[in-house]
Amino acid sequence: MLNSPWTLAFDSWSLMLEASAVIAMRTARFATGDATAAEAQRMVSEKMEAAAALQMQAILAAMGGSPLGAHQVVRHYRGKVRRNRARLARRRVG
Repeated sequence: MLNSPWTLAFDSWSLMLEASAVIAMRTARFATGDATAAEAQRMVSEKMEAAAALQMQAILAAMGGSPLGAHQVVRHYRGKVRRNRARLARRRVG
């Protein structure tokens, strides 16, 4: 049941909502001038790091004879997006 189509659908839907929230928070920060150059750099570098890590997981899974499933891909990105959302939601002091 853990890897059912319904689980994948819910996780994909959740990823879409969480990613939309991160995009909205970052857009608001940039629009108000509250974002830093470090945040802009982080946006790019974290996507590259997440994709590289996922590629490595796919290679290792293929070498072991078990393909990387859609559930694993969605969970991988959901974890990254969820941490971003939590970080961006914290109010900066100073």
